[in-house]
Amino acid sequence: MPELPEVETVCRGLAKALTNARITKLDARRLDLRAPLPENLSARLKGRRVLKIYRRAKYILIDLDKKETLILHLGMSGRMVIAHARIKAKKHDHLIFYFDHDVSVTFNDPRRFGLCDLAATDALHNHKLFSHLGLEPLGKEFTPLWLTEKLRSKKTPIKAALLDQRVVVGIGNIYACEAMFYARINPKRSAGALKREQINRLVPAIRKVLRAAITAGGSSLRDYVQADGELGYFQNHFAVYDRVGKPCKGCTCDVKKTGGVKRITQGGRSTFYCPVKQI
Repeated sequence: MPELPEVETVCRGLAKALTNARITKLDARRLDLRAPLPENLSARLKGRRVLKIYRRAKYILIDLDKKETLILHLGMSGRMVIAHARIKAKKHDHLIFYFDHDVSVTFNDPRRFGLCDLAATDALHNHKLFSHLGLEPLGKEFTPLWLTEKLRSKKTPIKAALLDQRVVVGIGNIYACEAMFYARINPKRSAGALKREQINRLVPAIRKVLRAAITAGGSSLRDYVQADGELGYFQNHFAVYDRVGKPCKGCTCDVKKTGGVKRITQGGRSTFYCPVKQI
């Protein structure tokens, strides 16, 4: 699933191409994704001007004139790709947006777990998709002190806590593994048992990993591409993720003795960590 860096990268690409553009047409090639499309969506979007494109958690938000916001989620396999010519629809192209400067944007989603909604801009904070969400990990409020208080009573493993969208949004499986490596924290450790110095390392590690991934255009492992169709390349810099049996980044161990990076399953997801550095 595209996580915060991938969604942020897509938002930046869309904003560069679409800010102040007008929607001339929406070709909705089906009536639903994982939920039904808003009623009469094509007619409601025609002629609307794009004011701003940004991200909340893993959602793409497109503020339009008339005080409405288009909400998009890429699901497990979704992608939004910009084209500078009229395109011929392909399989799994479910939504094609056309704009007044000869630009189109295609929402392609093979597994159809994506989402599209339209809501009042000033009521987004109360929307059912957003009202329960936690802090943004790149926001100024996400501090070691705040995270210490949030984790104090949690008995779940720290890895699970970092994936809980009610605590902090968008980190995702890959970036949780990478951040815990740089913070030298064992992913099996209870969230509430972390020491203050560990959390003091964890918060900047999360920020460092997410910012590096955004700079690299995200991680392209399966379906994800940037808005211009290019692959992200952060996967070339993984320290532990998907490196089972291999050295971790900066490893000085005898991998034949240590076995290299380990893989365990937590909450149905693979966790990768260094058993030497993350104790």
